[in-house]
Amino acid sequence: MSVLDRLEGRLVVSCQPVDDGPMDDPAIVCAMARAAVAGGAGGLRIEGVENLRATRPLVDVPIIGIVKRNVSGSPVRITVTEQDARALVAAGADIVAYDATPRPRPDPRDGILAAILAGGALAMADCATRADAQAALTGGAAIIGTTLSGYTADTATGDDAPDLALIEEFSRLDGFVMAEGRLNTPELAARAMQAGADAVTVGSALTRLEVVTGWFADAVRGRR
Repeated sequence: MSVLDRLEGRLVVSCQPVDDGPMDDPAIVCAMARAAVAGGAGGLRIEGVENLRATRPLVDVPIIGIVKRNVSGSPVRITVTEQDARALVAAGADIVAYDATPRPRPDPRDGILAAILAGGALAMADCATRADAQAALTGGAAIIGTTLSGYTADTATGDDAPDLALIEEFSRLDGFVMAEGRLNTPELAARAMQAGADAVTVGSALTRLEVVTGWFADAVRGRR
């Protein structure tokens, strides 16, 4: 069964702790990943080569690998160099995700995509617009994700709802559609599938304890 067949109709859990938080440790990321698979996840999204290398031997589901880094003069953070892409493939990623927007970064997006494909992994394009997805598919990406909708200057709306309309647009293109971004309840995940997603990625609501605790703390604070 192919990697995409294994992900079809499944939940992908993004195991990305808050940067430099108390859970930002490879051993904890591995525990998160194993717990997610035990709970029914069909795939994982893992940030960082060290975290990926530690997790890979412990799970048998497809892994989407990324490297996040801050780069001077660029708003792009997700797999910003060809070297990062090659390192993720070497560490065992089945899929490497990269920022597929046209924004500037150290290496051009087409070069990063080519490096992923040359390494033998599938490429997932983290997109903000339909144009991003179309360019990625033309270059050979297998998965188009709505990951960056709402997080670029051109798409920011201040709305914390997921972009279901973009999911529907992507479903009319010739690619595997990954719904991702602000899908923080089971109901929203189901709506993403109904809108045409092939799979759904959920992160903060499942693996960022500080974020979810904040939701509840804000709801309780000052209510009496």
